Amino acid sequence: QMDEKWIIISEEDRRPGAMTREQYILATQQNSLPRTDHPQFYPVGIYGWRKRCLYFFVLLLLVTMIVNLAMTIWILKVMNFTVDGMGNLRVTKKGIRLEGISEFLLPLYVKEIHSRKDSPLVLQSDRNVTVNARNHMGQLTGQLTVGADAVEAQCKRFEVRSSDSGKVLFSADEDEIVIGADRLKVTGTEGAVFGHSVETPHIRAEPSQDLKLESPTRSLVMEAPRGVQVNAAAGDLKATCRKELHLQSTEGEIFLNADTIRLGNLPMGSFSSSSSFSSSSSPSSSAPRQTIYELCACPNGKLYLSPAGAGSTCQSSSNICLWS
Repeated sequence: QMDEKWIIISEEDRRPGAMTREQYILATQQNSLPRTDHPQFYPVGIYGWRKRCLYFFVLLLLVTMIVNLAMTIWILKVMNFTVDGMGNLRVTKKGIRLEGISEFLLPLYVKEIHSRKDSPLVLQSDRNVTVNARNHMGQLTGQLTVGADAVEAQCKRFEVRSSDSGKVLFSADEDEIVIGADRLKVTGTEGAVFGHSVETPHIRAEPSQDLKLESPTRSLVMEAPRGVQVNAAAGDLKATCRKELHLQSTEGEIFLNADTIRLGNLPMGSFSSSSSFSSSSSPSSSAPRQTIYELCACPNGKLYLSPAGAGSTCQSSSNICLWS
């Protein structure tokens, strides 16, 4: 066999036109090399432990690819990935569509939320549901909180509008509360309680029901610059008080217009020949029964009855006027 020889070629020998050392050696030893009938082969490749490590890494990579592909197929199957979306989530041209029950563990930022035409939209939480509105600077401008104990709304103005015409049915702000419905109906057994004054052009009860204005511990005042009118078209008008009932007109008169005017429980006096009155509840038993009386008025305005006679029986010195 021919011995293996290593040939080192320097950079200087690689100049164009120069003979390399390998060419020189081959040219000088060409005649001295023995000729063989069969060509010699030299082994080329990786052998030994290097080859085994290469096969092991290739096998490990193949197993990893198979496991990764199986896990990917399993995730696609479990999450129900399709061309349109994932599971109950569908991506459409108008946005994202969710079907069924969806849970959000982190804040949700959306522009609009709509339900299907044939089902309602339900927002459910174990504690409360809070809807916040912010401006372009991120500041909180409105908040609606639905909790277990109360429903709270924080905003500058709160409005409830009609679905048909958009009419404001209820609005509230820091200055006033406006009820825009055609009729306000209070069905509670205790009625409506107002802590301060009430301004209204008309108060009426339901048909065939009584209307009662009551102040249990304080006074009830009705004021109007152009008059207060109380009218009972098909019934009685009754005013009852515990102490005194005052009818006062500062510039006008008090006009009573009726077929019959009755003043009950007026004090009654008796007339004697000495023109003096004594206070009694009934005339003397020996005198004939008195059926006609004279209505008398004291200087202070108190009224009392006096038995009618041939002349006037009213006296300003009556003890009823003196002790009133």
